[in-house]
Amino acid sequence: MGSQTMSQTDVGQTVFVARQPIFGEGQSTHAYELLFRSGLENCCAAMDGDRATLDVIANTFLEIGLDELTAGKPCFINFTRRLIVERTPRLLPPELVVVELLEDIEPDDEVIAACRELKSAGYSLALDDFVWADRGHPLLDVADIVKVDFMDTTPEQRAQIAEGLVGRGIRALAEKVETQQEYRHAKEAGYTYFQGYFFSKPVIREGKALEGNRLAFLQMLQELHRPDLSYDQLEAAIRQDVSLTFGLLKFINSAWFSLKHHVESIHHALVLLGPQELRKWFALVRLRNIASDKPNELVMQALTRARMAEGLSEAVGMEECSSDLFLMGMFSMLDALLDMAIPEILSRLSINPQIKSALLGEPCLFRKVHDVVLALERADWPAFESHAAALDLREDVAQSVFARSVKWATDAFAVAAM
Repeated sequence: MGSQTMSQTDVGQTVFVARQPIFGEGQSTHAYELLFRSGLENCCAAMDGDRATLDVIANTFLEIGLDELTAGKPCFINFTRRLIVERTPRLLPPELVVVELLEDIEPDDEVIAACRELKSAGYSLALDDFVWADRGHPLLDVADIVKVDFMDTTPEQRAQIAEGLVGRGIRALAEKVETQQEYRHAKEAGYTYFQGYFFSKPVIREGKALEGNRLAFLQMLQELHRPDLSYDQLEAAIRQDVSLTFGLLKFINSAWFSLKHHVESIHHALVLLGPQELRKWFALVRLRNIASDKPNELVMQALTRARMAEGLSEAVGMEECSSDLFLMGMFSMLDALLDMAIPEILSRLSINPQIKSALLGEPCLFRKVHDVVLALERADWPAFESHAAALDLREDVAQSVFARSVKWATDAFAVAAM
């Protein structure tokens, strides 16, 4: 292995582990790419790529836990030339890690030999930012996956690359796919995997109306966020819905709460949960319901955003707004979940004007929190530093909130799926 070993994060040093989903067939989540600062030299000039990668690995596998970040799915991790040559990926389980080679790695004999050894040990190898001019690249002989930047290639080039890769038995991954149209073209061209923000943009269908049960969900959710919440009125409403009644009692009696006595009363369950947890439970249940035809990742992302916005409230002096910030994070994904534009959705709801302003991109205090959440989610570190500075938010606090939010969303989704 040489002198390079797995490092631990220095005391006081902040290392962010962000993730971006990689989709497979049917827009199901195939894996996650773990994103880190080494690719943003202007943001982390004091740390070289080797150290940044090692710290992310340490935080992922030793501190946060891979299960909490990826829910057992494989993760793509970028490796530098030095770490490849020193066989650093061998520290990690081959069934859970895809070794991604950065585009600036020179494929010399030493690198090729190391990649062949990793391949023989069961690791999958991915080449980043492949272009058509590289079709004679020596590492194509060992690559399992090749990533193609859709922002830096023409439709003709993308089709040519996919055709050439498929002919060699290599799976093509469309990277930086920004629209539903690009996603469709990538599928038609033969790409196997897809990565980008296309799933966050609505597919606008002319004349599409919001279904009655979905509108009822939104209306009940806003009722739950009124300050004069009434348990009696909620109980009466829940009793009219068999699935809600069953879901509530299943939720309160799940292992998540570890109650000593079984709860059989709706009113008792409401009181035990309390207003804040009750709002989250209902949002989760109904969010899964309206997104039944959408990838699970969309629901997970909405839950993570909601929990992050809520978790940041205390750190930025907005504790009294925590419930509304949770709702803002949840509603930020409604365009993708409902295939409708955000302005159309918000026009039908009576909610805190700050939530509406934030989701419409208008300057306000809530928008500042929203911008921090998106920057963390996308590992956009320059944007994060700018938005965090506006809120006087410390990086280590934001990192902790992000990690807890991912874990909470994963656990909550699992409980709701029981």
